[in-house]
Amino acid sequence: MNFLNMDINIAYSMINMKLRDFYSSLDDLCDDMDISKGELIEHFEENGYIYNESTNQFTQK
Repeated sequence: MNFLNMDINIAYSMINMKLRDFYSSLDDLCDDMDISKGELIEHFEENGYIYNESTNQFTQK
């Protein structure tokens, strides 16, 4: 699944669902799905979202 190429709202929803239901951290998700954490964070920040490590989810800026 390429979250960088899909609609940001769909990617936001899917990533947060995966973080909530399957992964205890963004590192775990990225390692398991072979995704660059830096690229993912940058892509979300460019689209108005930031990763909150304490809640393990992306939120709007």
